Amino acid sequence: MSNASETFLTGANIDFIEAQYERFLKDPGSVDPSWAQLFGATGRDGRPIITDGLDVKALFANGRPKNGAAAMGYAPVPPGPGLPSDIIGLQGKVDQTIISFRLRGHLQAQLDPLGVPRLALEHVADIGMVSRAHFTDNELDVLVDPQGLFDEARAPVRQVMSRLRHTYTRHIGVEYIQMMDSDRRRWLMRRMEHSENRTEYSLDEQRRILDKLAKAEAFETTIHTKFKYAKRFSIEGAESLIPMMDAFLELGGSLGIREVVIGMAHRGRLNVLTNVMGKSPDQIFSEFIGPEDPTRYLNRGDVKYHMGFSSDFTTLGGQKIHLTLAFNPSHLGVVHPVVEGRVRAKQDRAGEGGSHAIVPFVIHGDAAFSGQGLVAETLNLAELQSYSTGGTVHVVINNQLGYTTLADQGRTPLYCTAMAQMLDTPVFHVNGDDAEACVHVMRLATEYRQRFHADVVIDLVCYRKYGHNEGDEPAFTQPKMYELIRAHKTPREIYHQQLVASGRLTEAEAESIHATAVKAYAEAHTRATTKSQFTEPSHLLGVWSNYRGAADKDTPQVTTGLPLAELKKLLDVLATAPAGFTLHKGVQSVLDKRKKMVAGDEPIDWGAGEMLAYASLLAGGASLRLTGQDTERGTFAHRHAVLHDTKTGNRAFALAPFVSGNGRAMVINSPLSEMACLGFEFGYSLDYPDALVAWEAQFGDFANNAQVVIDQFMAAAEDKWRRLSGLTLLLPHGYEGAGPEHSSARLERYLELAAEDNVQVCYPTNSAQIFHLLRRQVLRPIRKPLVVMTPKSLLRLAEAAAPWSDFTSGGYKRIISETNPQVEAANVQRLLLCSGKVYFDLVKARDAAKDFSIAIVRVEQLYPLPEDGLKATLDAYPKLREVFWVQEEPKNSGAWRYMLEPLLHLTHNSATKPKVQYVGRVESASPATGYPKAHEYEQKLLVDEAIAKGK
Repeated sequence: MSNASETFLTGANIDFIEAQYERFLKDPGSVDPSWAQLFGATGRDGRPIITDGLDVKALFANGRPKNGAAAMGYAPVPPGPGLPSDIIGLQGKVDQTIISFRLRGHLQAQLDPLGVPRLALEHVADIGMVSRAHFTDNELDVLVDPQGLFDEARAPVRQVMSRLRHTYTRHIGVEYIQMMDSDRRRWLMRRMEHSENRTEYSLDEQRRILDKLAKAEAFETTIHTKFKYAKRFSIEGAESLIPMMDAFLELGGSLGIREVVIGMAHRGRLNVLTNVMGKSPDQIFSEFIGPEDPTRYLNRGDVKYHMGFSSDFTTLGGQKIHLTLAFNPSHLGVVHPVVEGRVRAKQDRAGEGGSHAIVPFVIHGDAAFSGQGLVAETLNLAELQSYSTGGTVHVVINNQLGYTTLADQGRTPLYCTAMAQMLDTPVFHVNGDDAEACVHVMRLATEYRQRFHADVVIDLVCYRKYGHNEGDEPAFTQPKMYELIRAHKTPREIYHQQLVASGRLTEAEAESIHATAVKAYAEAHTRATTKSQFTEPSHLLGVWSNYRGAADKDTPQVTTGLPLAELKKLLDVLATAPAGFTLHKGVQSVLDKRKKMVAGDEPIDWGAGEMLAYASLLAGGASLRLTGQDTERGTFAHRHAVLHDTKTGNRAFALAPFVSGNGRAMVINSPLSEMACLGFEFGYSLDYPDALVAWEAQFGDFANNAQVVIDQFMAAAEDKWRRLSGLTLLLPHGYEGAGPEHSSARLERYLELAAEDNVQVCYPTNSAQIFHLLRRQVLRPIRKPLVVMTPKSLLRLAEAAAPWSDFTSGGYKRIISETNPQVEAANVQRLLLCSGKVYFDLVKARDAAKDFSIAIVRVEQLYPLPEDGLKATLDAYPKLREVFWVQEEPKNSGAWRYMLEPLLHLTHNSATKPKVQYVGRVESASPATGYPKAHEYEQKLLVDEAIAKGK
């Protein structure tokens, strides 16, 4: 073999190599002698060592042999008689050319609508075989094996070259030959090559494409003239997205798609809303005008290009597809995992066939797709059993520009879609000015998704007509690019001229389509200015009809206790390993301890109380989805929701026996990702309100990496978009000498976000409290995100365990009053208010000092703050002189700054007007010390101060 051909001896070219080998098996003389030498290799015993295709794969499993077959201990055998050597040599050159086009053809595709030459690619291996003609005139008419390009066994070289160029180097470039899945790769190869990567459209189909382009353009020009300089994040330059999405829905309906959840950022969003989703343009224009009474929307709502929408699309074939455009903040691709979570929830509800019928469709920006780490985090979820949605259709609107940043400043790879290569997925690059090519690619991608239930990526190479928004001047930073853009025809104009030039439409017919669209939007604007169509987003429909977003204080407390017999029955099952299971002795001891709890010999510890909450909810017909880092076992080995057989490695889900009715249960370990995983769970909670959906951090401060999801979605969704969520966050928190990064869950951040009853922030301190809290989250009719500061050392602290009596009645206690009978209300002069683990340190020190003039009260719900309960607590102590807020966290962290104002108000209005003071660590830029001895000293100092201060 020549040195050039040796570049193909890699696993990526296994199709090519197998084809050579199959030809060799039929006739050893039909392949180049170098191939015959390789395929005819014999072992040292003189026998042929290659007997089937699997051996070929094994031969190249570790890449190209350094010195051919001989390097692996094989002795070559001479090839048998066959074709003339000149034909064999030509066939070898054709074979090399075919694989070069399949592998590198995308590098020569004409993708840029602006016609800017691509970067020099001479350094890329094999590019010469694609970019330069290397066959003589005499060779062009010789019949050769076309390697599957045609149905015929032989074809002239001229036809082979024509088909390769048409398939791989026109307006579509495809990266797919690197895919490991041979079935997918070969299917794509045949579908693209046998059609030359194009569709022969009917006249009606061409009219529809032109109509979609005309409507996309007319919508934007109407806004541009009627609402000049208003931000709209125009689709102009990427109008082909609209007929692409139309094609996806039309074909998808015939392939079984019945629901689509769409996620996208700003660019083109309003156009998608009206020209794909069917939202009335009257309503969109009314949103530009604004509400008639703006005072109704003070501190509420969101900009129009963040809003979501739902509608039903009916295809030409009569299939109905429900469409949802997810609400989205300005944080670029953060909606991506939210969409995936919503789709998974819908699929889980639908049951069998859900992943085929319900599809996620995500539209990205080029700068975000290559620049945001969240993209990789979310793509990583694609094939994980507990996160998979059966394949996402990704479209990247490739402006070739991120705000003012060009590609050579914004990414290292050649393509903005390089991140997608982490999946075994094809990437289609398409010129956005070729509407027919765009629709063809979308049809191919749709068919691929429905056939293989896998992700597919389309890179829509286009341009941005205006700046990042319509008020920005892009020529400040890209003067030459925008000189080209200003002189460039729109995709509609290009397609209009193409259809007229080809005789498919007359000039009058084509112009009529455009004029009709312009007239329709002008009339819609007139209607909007005459009578406002401004409306708020619909909500509380469908699965949400039984839930609401009322204030905590207006919602009756539910009884979450259960009969003792029922609780013991549940725990007995949880304490029993599956028959034949051999558990690790440490896990067996946990189950043995739970048996003692059933017998009444031990109080209920945290792990048992939490698992009882899940088991009882499932037994009552609810569903559970608990995910997070090491969640199956629990970071601190307290949960053991999944049991492992030490002898066989088999697994058993401890909560499986409790699933009832239509409920479902899942406790799973997530990848080591926060933003994508939490975004996914938030999305899941939007479409499964009757489930307990919870995410657990390994340590509470790991949630820092998901702050955008917490700020923009979880805390603000109800206020901005009228969207409710019951998502629960379990965040291990507590100062135990673990250092700056494993002590604080940043309680203060959640309290800063708390307003208008948007979230619940709780800090339970015993096993019965976590039991009632988790059950309350499902059983109450209101749905609010719940943030729980969960314990570490308290998981095994005897004082944090609770008796059965605390589980059998009542519900979650927002405030837990003084429990020591030696503390008489009439004698109390100092009140210590606190939350969390520090309570146990305070009680121990107070009781040791025998100072029963000090009462210690736990605030177990920090937001919404139970002010009525706090008032009653203050009123209960007639001689009260001091109120101390005691916390482990530094003064600039924790709950102090949040609690100060309400405490000043409450004490000012109380009968004794006690003085409010702070006890805790001093202000610190770091959450905690890194030295255990320093931690112990600080902890003792604050406890001593709380007990002895001023005495």
